[in-house]
Amino acid sequence: MSELISRIQADIANDPYYKDNFANDGERFLAWYLRNIHQRTAVEARQDITDGQHDKEIDAVIVDDEKRKVFIFQGKFFTATSVDGGPIQEILTAWSRIQDIPSLQEAANEKLRPKLEAVAEALKDEYEVVFELVTTGTLTEAAHKDLESFQNQIGDFEHPECSITLVDSATIKSRWDEALTQELPKLKHTFNLQAGGYLFVEVGGVKTVLAAVPLSECVKIPGIADGRLFRKNVRQSLGLSNKVNKGLKQTIQGETPQYFFLFHNGITALCEKLTIDDKKHELVRDGMSVVNGCQSLTTIRACSEKAKNAANSHVLFRFYEIPQKDLADKISIYTNSQSAVKARDLRSNDKRVIALKRAYQARFPQGYFIAKRGEQRPADKAQDQTVDIVELARALAAWHLRMPIIAGNENRLFDKHFEQLFRADYPPEDIDALNRWSRKIDALWDASKLNLNDQLIATPSQAKYELLYAVQLSFCAASKQLDKVLAPSATMPAFATSADAIVANAAVGFENAFQSARQEYETSGKVFSPQNWLKSKDSLTKIQASTSMLLNMLQNMPGGPVLKTTLALKPEVFGLRWSSE
Repeated sequence: MSELISRIQADIANDPYYKDNFANDGERFLAWYLRNIHQRTAVEARQDITDGQHDKEIDAVIVDDEKRKVFIFQGKFFTATSVDGGPIQEILTAWSRIQDIPSLQEAANEKLRPKLEAVAEALKDEYEVVFELVTTGTLTEAAHKDLESFQNQIGDFEHPECSITLVDSATIKSRWDEALTQELPKLKHTFNLQAGGYLFVEVGGVKTVLAAVPLSECVKIPGIADGRLFRKNVRQSLGLSNKVNKGLKQTIQGETPQYFFLFHNGITALCEKLTIDDKKHELVRDGMSVVNGCQSLTTIRACSEKAKNAANSHVLFRFYEIPQKDLADKISIYTNSQSAVKARDLRSNDKRVIALKRAYQARFPQGYFIAKRGEQRPADKAQDQTVDIVELARALAAWHLRMPIIAGNENRLFDKHFEQLFRADYPPEDIDALNRWSRKIDALWDASKLNLNDQLIATPSQAKYELLYAVQLSFCAASKQLDKVLAPSATMPAFATSADAIVANAAVGFENAFQSARQEYETSGKVFSPQNWLKSKDSLTKIQASTSMLLNMLQNMPGGPVLKTTLALKPEVFGLRWSSE
């Protein structure tokens, strides 16, 4: 993998970001990995890395509220050729330490302490914990045994779910290739099959391959980690504590992994084009997706070391060449009908969502409402009028519930608060207005025009909706209607003339609230975690107070009187806040 290492070295050497922000090659390599493989922004990667003196064997941390996962990284082996069992023991030490976070914080460095606060909150909410050992070296035989042993140990924890993954040169290369095509809707992969282990047939005019695929081959399939492989599936991974997934894990890690094939119902995989080479025993699938088997493949990946070494262990795959979308959709539905699907997976078919989708697309013919996970915008529809149901839920929570603190928790939005957020009679004009404000915030955010603290910038899934909340409060404060909520569509005249200024002004109030909270924590000797603060009601109180104070000061600021007049709207466009209880 010298070519990969040379490319990484060149990327690091040619980008001043790495030299300017990180103290050594180990940190720079990990920053490269976070940016290129985990798709973290430059600001996010800088905030993620905790490496240094008193890092307590934790080199980087990501608390991902959208995926409900805590990622903990070890990555000190850039250009190493051989890696022993030391790093595995360090990860085991890190795991034991994070179960006593107050003690760990006392000796942790200043970068790790606030991260640990966020980790503690995530563990309370039973986020999955994923350890990644990132290295360009090769593990020794003893280290591989340690890793396998640790995978067995850590997989027994139920609260939270835990896994450890070796990310070596081959895995980095595979994930990098995958990341480079992340914007593309298609996945392509070549399966190495065994002679006599597959059958090619044509059933109902559909090209079909039935194959006993080794578990070691399953680990190599792209798109498992980020869920893109399952974009046509009705749900994503349910985690290792799920009853069925526990059974899968126990078979892989038990004494009879060779019986996995006999105990398993099989995996259904679709592709747009299927090619088989009988001489090489290779199956090439283009435009690949798995519509039944998400739980199995994510569990196999979580037990990767055992799966790689499980001789004569296979799983049945049914590969279908299905270029027709309607037939592919039916296969996805029918092959998943044997097991229960949680309510949040079925929200796309709820009558309220269907009504909103129809009304929006009727009102805005160039618009499109994405209600299903993995659904793609048709080419003839306008991107800036495309509304995603998840983003809409977050915006509704921030605007009408005035609860942006739950915006990053998809489970709460679509389970506990679904009835309050989605109303069949909600005006399409208001959906369009929320979409415009959200896109405006995204554009200014991405262009770094908001002058927000890096710790806020590094938490976009939460902070962007706190900012939307501040935008709405700006209108309410200027109109002397702080106890009410206005219709989003009523803000469109102001949006047309002053959107950038309104968002920028709200960002000042947001930043002031953040600084006030941080100072308050530091004065009292407490550890301040920006990620946790953004989820607390204290953030709502401080943003409201800061926004009101800023509006009072506008009269004496350049351009302030005009902006304040623009924000002041008539009382009749205001109504009651939706209940969040």
